Amino acid sequence: MSLPHRMTDPVASTAFRTRGSARRGAAALGLAAAMSLAAVTANPAAAGAAAPVEPVFQDGMAQPVFSSNRNDWIREEIWIETPIDSDGDGRGDRVHAEVTRLKETETAGLKSPVVYEASPYYAGGNDVANHDVDHELHEALRPGKGWLNRGGPVRDPAADERLAAAGVDEAAAADAAAGTGPQPAISTSHEANWLPRGFAVVHAESLGSGKSDGCPTTGGRNETIGAKSVVDWLNGRAKAYNAAGTEVHATWTTGKVGMIGTSYNGTLPNAVASTGVEGLEAIVPISAISSWYDYYRANGAVVAPGGYQGEDADVLAEYVYTRADRQVCRNVIEDLAKEQDRVTGDYNAFWAERDYMNDVGNVHAAVLVAHGLNDWNVKTKHAAQWYEALKARGVPHKIYLHQGGHGGSPSVDVLNRWFTRYLWGYENGVENDPRALVQREDRTLVEYPEWPEPAAADTELNLAPGVGGAAGELTLDRTRQGKPVTETIVDDATKRAQTLADAATSPNRLAYKTEALTGAVRFSGTPRVSLRMSFGRPAANVTALLVDYDQNGKAKIITRGWTDPQNRKSISRTEPVKPGTPYRIDVDLQPHDYVFAAGHRIGVVLLSSDYEYTIRPAPGTQLFLDTTKSTVTLPLVGGAAALTAANG
Repeated sequence: MSLPHRMTDPVASTAFRTRGSARRGAAALGLAAAMSLAAVTANPAAAGAAAPVEPVFQDGMAQPVFSSNRNDWIREEIWIETPIDSDGDGRGDRVHAEVTRLKETETAGLKSPVVYEASPYYAGGNDVANHDVDHELHEALRPGKGWLNRGGPVRDPAADERLAAAGVDEAAAADAAAGTGPQPAISTSHEANWLPRGFAVVHAESLGSGKSDGCPTTGGRNETIGAKSVVDWLNGRAKAYNAAGTEVHATWTTGKVGMIGTSYNGTLPNAVASTGVEGLEAIVPISAISSWYDYYRANGAVVAPGGYQGEDADVLAEYVYTRADRQVCRNVIEDLAKEQDRVTGDYNAFWAERDYMNDVGNVHAAVLVAHGLNDWNVKTKHAAQWYEALKARGVPHKIYLHQGGHGGSPSVDVLNRWFTRYLWGYENGVENDPRALVQREDRTLVEYPEWPEPAAADTELNLAPGVGGAAGELTLDRTRQGKPVTETIVDDATKRAQTLADAATSPNRLAYKTEALTGAVRFSGTPRVSLRMSFGRPAANVTALLVDYDQNGKAKIITRGWTDPQNRKSISRTEPVKPGTPYRIDVDLQPHDYVFAAGHRIGVVLLSSDYEYTIRPAPGTQLFLDTTKSTVTLPLVGGAAALTAANG
């Protein structure tokens, strides 16, 4: 197809051309505060001019030249066949989906690429209890203690935020699930942005939710295949039927598909891309999971997603299990509860099935990763490890990092350039743009050639103990070697990490700080601590915090990490801890990009249990740290020289 366009330089008017340039036009780039894509008014052809039958490109982007009137759009409700039977009813599961496309695909022969979002949230969620977390570590809970209470409305209120972050109107979803809302609409998200630009939009309900068949399995293989089947149908490899049972063909599409979504809705694009399915040309995973193990575990420790303490794979499956038949999947969900293993926290076959990093080598779709630097629901490790693996394999890639939490899409312009290049196939030079767009602490946006910052170098710092429980030193200087210098932590899971970081003294944490900085210091990447520790009991949590202390000593937790010492050698293998025996304990903190301002101090705080994230045993377990054989490694921009310079 011939693609008309009107432009001089396809890249000249794109914002942020050079490294390090900062712009104040934050709102124009759709920062985290936007949290969803803003609708854009179409710019139809002038009155009296012939209606467009092909897309128009300007400044490297598809222009809104088609009708924005919903009455001019075609809407189709379909059920797409999959090759799996996850609910065991003897029939292949079917995915409920809705297509919205331009009338020109019917009347003028327009072939549209597709913007596609799959979700388990469109029909809302169920009330379901989280697991009990107030118990001893490695304790096998008895039935009735810490198990799901399926009888009452005890879901964490933060679950409503999960729907909002995923772009779901819970009231509308509830109406739709009850059959009282406008039918057959699943969702209208994305339509106002993309149909006027010539794209079609598809929304699909994940298996076990809404009007789809099958069972929810929290990232299991069946959910991936269900979402993939929509791409297969759009490329003529799967069958679909309408409510009357008539087969429906996707004759109106180019077959090129871009998946997009936030949270679970953003995780499904990662999952489908990991199959290498033909026709999936681009994905935009926003606050997306790359390994479900890293969502509910950390280095062998049972660790909750932020705001959902006690949630696990079985709880989330129960939450999204909104199909009409509420019994057919009961055994499937009960199996999830057994296989996820909340006792040891080990990585096993259950988690390997849900680890898209294992199949990242299959990804060929161009990936635009978006993530909040302060997202403690889907933590930054998910974006960082996925992005790093794509980068290493030469997959087209870009990353957008903002100062918000869960959710936060790039601007429509950024998305448009991505989809225009990889769905329309229009050569706009996006692959030559700087790879990283990072919102700095003052909310300006800065482009960098890549992320993490290539100029960052791992810088090792040492620990010098404090006096009388006060904070010790975090220093580039070598501290005393030879005879161990031991400091003690007494676990108290009732104390929150913020309280412990702020405390001038406390038996429940150890703190180490640099001197006040005379200049700004930036780190970009993954901080790590390597600790020589022994334990008073056979089981303990270990938590590490990276902290920014301001001029008044107020602590701001920048990032944190956790581990189970029984998994010190492997996340797949629990090995007993012998009390009193020293072990090497390594903890990777969540990746981040942060600037410590002049006058502030860089701090590291070590504690045991983390009230908001880990299992919370009874207080009293002692942890012993040998400071002479423990280090902190920070990926500092400019390396050790930058820190030396900032210490004046």
